[in-house]
Amino acid sequence: MSFKALLLEEAGGKVSARVASLPEADLPPGEITVAVEYSTLNYKDGMILQGIGKLVRKYPHVPGVDFAGTVESSTSPEWKPGDKVVLTGWRVGENTWGGYAQKARVKASQLVKLPAGLTTKHAMAIGTAGFTAMLAVMALEDNGLKAGAGEVLVTGAAGGLGSVAVAILAKLGHQVAASTGRPQTHDYLKKLGATTLIDRAELAKAPARPLDSERWAGAIDSVGSTTLATVLTQLKYRAAAAACGLAGGSDLPASVLPFLLRGVRLIGIDSVMCPLPQRQTAWARLARDLPLDKLDAMTETARLADLPSLGAVILKGGVRGRLVVEIPR
Repeated sequence: MSFKALLLEEAGGKVSARVASLPEADLPPGEITVAVEYSTLNYKDGMILQGIGKLVRKYPHVPGVDFAGTVESSTSPEWKPGDKVVLTGWRVGENTWGGYAQKARVKASQLVKLPAGLTTKHAMAIGTAGFTAMLAVMALEDNGLKAGAGEVLVTGAAGGLGSVAVAILAKLGHQVAASTGRPQTHDYLKKLGATTLIDRAELAKAPARPLDSERWAGAIDSVGSTTLATVLTQLKYRAAAAACGLAGGSDLPASVLPFLLRGVRLIGIDSVMCPLPQRQTAWARLARDLPLDKLDAMTETARLADLPSLGAVILKGGVRGRLVVEIPR
């Protein structure tokens, strides 16, 4: 038995990719074998495809940190053949082979049942980016954010995480301010539900003072660095920012004064090792609170062979919304 996969190989410190036919015996250990129907392209996938960040330690390697499909075989009582499942995170696609393949083998505890109302394609249009966005919304709600409290800022709004965040927040009745450096995406963001558009340059400068005028009732940030530092100075009293990414850098040149004088909070969002109960809640919320027409409008499709070039594009901020990878049958 063999299956098709995107195979990464390393030679002389450089990573190359090709679509290959591999024996099923090469799949990693695990209780569940899944016939993969769709995967997706996230920022982390772009890093792995480009061999950046030493996220993969052993080659040859099959990447893809997300997948959705149908259980083909199971040695666990938790799952049976025919079950529709979703996987995001758990370092699948990094430490072990991932979803850019017709088959994947994983631990039973790493899977989530596909929520009612979502197809496997919808699940991968969401992917890690959208799942992280939902976790960020939930974190802001846990901090007391309610509709009508004021503007909620989303940085990197035209990217995958940002697009899903804008759509969810708008559906929940929030006034959404979307920050982007791509003017050509303004109409797209308005259709997702953004009411205010912010040029990312306004937030990318180092904060001029420790506290700025209060503006944001909450923020979801995928940029980091000076952008997040600036956002912290503009949060309303006891508001929170959810930190989800580092597209602008991993540093944080910030002051503690917003925390001390306004009681603001900075909440880190980790979707990779997120506990199963929270995963299940987030996926249920996505099925309920993310309008599928807006998800479809932000989604494009790609093939396995397209991924090496698209990996470089997403790292440069060139992918708008979500990109679903259709796995050939």
